[in-house]
Amino acid sequence: MLFKTRSAAVYGIDAHLIDVEVDYLGVPLEREVFAVVGLPDAAVRESRDRVKAAIKNSGFEIPSTKITINLAPADLKKEGSGFDLPIAIGILGAYGALAAMEMQDVVLVGELGLDGTLRAVQGMLPVAMAARAAGVKHLVIPESNAREAAVVEGIHIWPVRSLLEVRELLNSFAQGGQASLLQPLQVDSRAMLAHAEEGVPDFKDVRGQHVAKRALEVAAAGGHNILMIGPPGSGKTMLAKRLPSILAPLRFEEALETTKIHSVAGVLNRDKGLVTHRPFRSPHHTISDAGLIGGGMNPRPGEVSLAHNGVLFLDELPEFPRNVLEVMRQPLEDGNVTIARAAMSMTFPARFMLAAAMNPCPCGYYPDKERCMCTPPMIQRYVSKVSGPLLDRIDIHIEVPAVQYKELRSGQVGEGSAEIRDRVLRAREKQHERFGLAQRGANPKARKVFANAQMSTSDIRQHCELNSEAERILERAMLQRGLSARAHDRILKVARTIADMEGQESIAVPHIAEAIQYRTLDRGYWS
Repeated sequence: MLFKTRSAAVYGIDAHLIDVEVDYLGVPLEREVFAVVGLPDAAVRESRDRVKAAIKNSGFEIPSTKITINLAPADLKKEGSGFDLPIAIGILGAYGALAAMEMQDVVLVGELGLDGTLRAVQGMLPVAMAARAAGVKHLVIPESNAREAAVVEGIHIWPVRSLLEVRELLNSFAQGGQASLLQPLQVDSRAMLAHAEEGVPDFKDVRGQHVAKRALEVAAAGGHNILMIGPPGSGKTMLAKRLPSILAPLRFEEALETTKIHSVAGVLNRDKGLVTHRPFRSPHHTISDAGLIGGGMNPRPGEVSLAHNGVLFLDELPEFPRNVLEVMRQPLEDGNVTIARAAMSMTFPARFMLAAAMNPCPCGYYPDKERCMCTPPMIQRYVSKVSGPLLDRIDIHIEVPAVQYKELRSGQVGEGSAEIRDRVLRAREKQHERFGLAQRGANPKARKVFANAQMSTSDIRQHCELNSEAERILERAMLQRGLSARAHDRILKVARTIADMEGQESIAVPHIAEAIQYRTLDRGYWS
């Protein structure tokens, strides 16, 4: 007898529905033959032993015969342990242990324990979104995956704990839903986002560093990358960790997109089920290029993708291997990462703010001649670990000096994140109006420009016009410092952001002058 169920496979950060066809030979055999076809990986092939034990320990007896499971379409590779549940249900249905019913409206995903209990799998949010897009009514999944999938509206999410509960639920579907005590899970994901800001580090804890705080505010307002240079203990890491607190709250669409990436990578907090804060990722400098960008035999998202819609903080920037830093060029420019393999090519989103920090020299105390003992060649070798093309892609370079004792011991509380974020949001609102963000939702093919930092060359020409005096200041800076064309565009983007923060339509002299001051490394910092 042939019995069909439906499941899903995750590729990249998207899922595709898979038909699971189970057929058995009616002639008893001395030894059971269990074949899985349709490009299964090792985890799917091993499911036969888990499935047989789970069925037996759930109280069902399957006679020894030949069982063939086909995962269609057969030309897509099937990975992971999530096919355990649909295969087990297909076997029970083929042997008549389920009430006859149409399974096209049900998708089943889950790993089985040997005792028949269900365990969580990765990538459940993309599965729920794919099932909804295909018009499926019911998604039956492990209880620990339920909150993650329930943020998707328009589909019934059924959390189950064992194979027996799934059988009971499916039999109730065949009877019109009258026999089951289970209820679909519902969560108010928008309410979760509304309370997302609790417990975030606040800028009011920072003593002094008014220039650095201003630079971070500008960076947040325009989505600009920023590099902080200063001695150990000056507060670079403390400042960077508070950067997400002044960014705009996640929109629901952004939260879903971010959660998909975290779900596929297996780092999602399943108790919440939704990423409600803008991510802040801070990988150690020993990370590999595959760990930062993503990769592996079956490509998985890296740190740049896990920081999507948030902040990627690279502390001790020169300590990262140069080849690791160089692979960030593409995501910094394009906002995505494409990983190509012989059998497949996957693209992961990677639109993030880069916040980096570094010491000015190996000992960290340059230019304090009393404390710094580094020679010019030592400093040059240290600084040259970060390439010029990478520095060109960082809009703001700011010096973070050591905090003075009086500022450190001052009882005066600094400006908090709430006040700074209000100004950031006002500047972002002007950018949304400029780039037509409100109208873009109806046009999915529209170019995605959300902030000044993402402006193209044509956008810069259109929105960053200078008067004659500002033009002379920029020209003088370009000639004296030998700035590149990319640095020229970065200065104009930052100046446009500063003007937005001031509520000005045109870029004035103070705006362009401040933007030039944020190019510390172009001013011959080590000369």
